[in-house]
Amino acid sequence: MELDKDHCIKMNDGTKIPAVGFGIYAPDAVQKSKCEEATKVAIEVGFRHIDGAFVYGTEEAVGRAVQQKIADGTVKREEIFYTGKLWSTFHRPELVRTCLEQSLRKLKFDYIDLFIIHNPMSLKPGADVLPVDENGKFIFDVVDLCQTWEAMEACKEAGLVKSIGVSNFNCRQLEMILNKPGLKYKPAVNQVECHPYFNQSKLLAFCKSKDILLEAYCALGSQRDKTWVDQSSPVLLEDPVLGAIAKKYNRSPALVALRYQLQRGIVVLFKTYTKKRIEENFQVFYFHLSEEDMKTIDGLNKNFSYVNLNGFLGHPQYPFKDE
Repeated sequence: MELDKDHCIKMNDGTKIPAVGFGIYAPDAVQKSKCEEATKVAIEVGFRHIDGAFVYGTEEAVGRAVQQKIADGTVKREEIFYTGKLWSTFHRPELVRTCLEQSLRKLKFDYIDLFIIHNPMSLKPGADVLPVDENGKFIFDVVDLCQTWEAMEACKEAGLVKSIGVSNFNCRQLEMILNKPGLKYKPAVNQVECHPYFNQSKLLAFCKSKDILLEAYCALGSQRDKTWVDQSSPVLLEDPVLGAIAKKYNRSPALVALRYQLQRGIVVLFKTYTKKRIEENFQVFYFHLSEEDMKTIDGLNKNFSYVNLNGFLGHPQYPFKDE
């Protein structure tokens, strides 16, 4: 899959998506407070793809950053590619547009470039984004995701979003959408955890066969958020094999991990609020890994997932990972 001169890839609906995206997930208030400034830095460096979500709680900060960069002439709105996500408490078809409109208001945008179902697990609608019972267990909802998808299609037809897709869907769940009677638009992307320890080769092959772009989050391992990540899990960027390849190219292990995904035809996301690392990550476009080194990195795969979603155990759509 070839990148054009603007480092973009064409999706199945004809829209272009920048191949590298800046993620704005922030696990705590301290990180959230840094989001606005980091987003401005990312735009100044040259990144045009911003990956956000309703549940992140950072959309107002991102909106302010984008508006400031438009006001000072750095970018035009149409040059920014923003991804928003439908949260699990809004899966009922009558709630889909409500979630989208809340994001649009926070961002102060007229439209979102890509709107995706954040994950296939539906949760009880209401003010709590993670509704739990008296035992601390998630309260699930039972929703036909094909109906959710029809509501997503309606948002696209209303001009509120340019493209629609999914996240954390496995092959079976993608087939469910693709085989839906009366399907108007198939998912443009499927955003999943993907890195050298969990390279998603089976899902990547499936998505390529269906002309769906795979998009990688946790591409550098993980931010090690205690909510979702086992703190004893291995640190990807400290892997000696990755380190040796990085040294060979005089690049950082992070750049090698990002470049690995680009050469597999995967849109890749990274998250850092450090200016130096944001600037460094833009160098991903300016070197190429050999076929031998790509195979070596393939060999690091352990089907190891950093993101622990065992709290969804018992949900009809669990597990959603393809081993």
